[in-house]
Amino acid sequence: MAEHNDLGQKGESAATNYLEQNGYRIIERNWTYGKYEIDIIAANNEFLVFAEVKTRSSSYWGNPEEAVSKKKIKYIVEAADYYIKENDIEQPVRFDVIAAIWNGKTFEIEHIDDAFLAPVN
Repeated sequence: MAEHNDLGQKGESAATNYLEQNGYRIIERNWTYGKYEIDIIAANNEFLVFAEVKTRSSSYWGNPEEAVSKKKIKYIVEAADYYIKENDIEQPVRFDVIAAIWNGKTFEIEHIDDAFLAPVN
């Protein structure tokens, strides 16, 4: 496996641990719909959360959350819409981004609640 893929998987695991430690229940990891993937689907007492995890070895080239493009948002929302319909979800939904930066010893996690809204067509 390429080194950046290994770092990404470790970042997703760190994000999952962070969510669990903060009272979230992990429902799915790396859930796919066609060619789209949602990194983490989790729930707390209020929301079903679709989380995109961005992992970097440093913030030298910018913050990880800046890498979530409009195209990526469109794909996440499309996959989330399918998941909600397929599972007959009635809980309010939120889209979060979790930035994980490796500092050489551990991951620094930044959890951005409500990072984006579903675009209106």
